[in-house]
Amino acid sequence: MDFNYTDEQLMIKQTARDFAEENLAPGVMERDEEAKYPVEQIKMMAELGFMGMVVPDKWQGAGMDFVSYVIAIEELARVDASAAVVMSVNNSLVCQIFLNWCNDQQRAKYLPRLATGEILGAYSLSEPQSGSDASAMRTFARKDGDHYVLNGTKNWVTNGISSDVAIVYALTTKGIGYKGVSAFIVEKGWEGFSVGKKEDKLGIRGSDTCEFYFDNCRIPVENLVGEEGKGFKIAMNTLDGGRIGIAAQALGIAQAALDKSIVYAKEREQFGQPIANFGATHDKLSNMACNVDAARLLIHRAAMLKDENKRFTKEGAMAKYFATKIAMEATTLCVQIFGGYGYMREYGVERLMRDAKITQIYEGTSEIQQLVIARELLRD
Repeated sequence: MDFNYTDEQLMIKQTARDFAEENLAPGVMERDEEAKYPVEQIKMMAELGFMGMVVPDKWQGAGMDFVSYVIAIEELARVDASAAVVMSVNNSLVCQIFLNWCNDQQRAKYLPRLATGEILGAYSLSEPQSGSDASAMRTFARKDGDHYVLNGTKNWVTNGISSDVAIVYALTTKGIGYKGVSAFIVEKGWEGFSVGKKEDKLGIRGSDTCEFYFDNCRIPVENLVGEEGKGFKIAMNTLDGGRIGIAAQALGIAQAALDKSIVYAKEREQFGQPIANFGATHDKLSNMACNVDAARLLIHRAAMLKDENKRFTKEGAMAKYFATKIAMEATTLCVQIFGGYGYMREYGVERLMRDAKITQIYEGTSEIQQLVIARELLRD
C-alpha cells in the first residue's frame, strides 16, 4: 500500500479544507441550532465538483477516484458533518446506483444533473418496522400495465426534504422475503408521493431527515432499476460503498475533536500550568491520535480496494465499525478535556459528540457491521 497522496489528492484535500474553513465554518453553529439546511453551501460544493466526485466525465462528474472522495468527505466533516452527509448520500448511494445498476437511458436522464448538483438525490430503504432487517419492508409496488403503483411509508430519509429524486425500495412480490424487493427511481412532485415533517434530531441537524408517503403513486416501468427482485442485492451492494463514506464522515468528526482538544489543552491552565502538562491529558490525546490514524488507514484501504474493483465488503464494514466507534470515543474525550466548557454549546464541542452518534446507526448499525465482518471472516 502506498501511503503517499498523489498531487491530485493533495489538491483535493487542500481545496476541501479551504472550502470548509471559509464557507462551512461560518454559521455552522447557527445551522445546528436552527436545524437549517446549508442551501448556498451545497450549491458551492456542487460548483467544486463535490456532488459527483466519482462520476465519470462522460456523465458530467468530476471523475475522481474513491480515495479522493473520502479525503474530501473527511475534510468537510471536520467542520460540518451535516454538509458532509448530504454529499455522501448523493455520491455514495444515489450516483453509485446510477453508475452500477441503471441503464444508459436512466443515466442520461438523471446522472448528469445529480453529478453537477442541478438536482439532489435521496436514498429510501428503511421503514418504521424495518431498519437493520431491510427485508421486512411492507411498501409494495403493484405492476399495472406500463406503470407500478406504489403504496407504503419510508422513514429516516436523509436529504428527504431537499431532494428532487429518490431511489426507493419496495416489494414487487410478497411472501418471498428479500427476493421480492425491487428498486425504483421516483421523482418528487409525482401524484401520490408526499413528504413528512422534518425530524427534530440529536445531531447532524443541518441535514434534513423525513418520512416519505406513497399513496397509489404511479411509477413508469422504465424507472425500475435493473430487474424485479434484484432490489435487495442492489441495496446491499450500494451500502458497501456508502459505509466507507460514513466512515470518512466519522473520521472527520474525530479529527476535529482531536484538533480542538490539542488547542484547548495548551491554552487552559489549572494548578498554575497548562492542562497539556498533565498525564491524564496525555493519555486522552495519545488515545485519540492513535485511533484517528488507525481509522484513516482502514478507510483508505477500503477505498483503494473499491478503486481497484476488488471485493471490499469486510474492509468497508471494518472501516465503518472502527471509525464510528472512535468518533464517539474521541468526541467524548474532547468534551471531558474541555470540562464544564465542553458541556456548553458556545464552544461547539458538544455538537461533535451529538453528530458522531448517528454514524454508529445509519447505513448499517455497528452491530450490523460486526455481523458483516464475522460473516466475511467465516466464508469458505
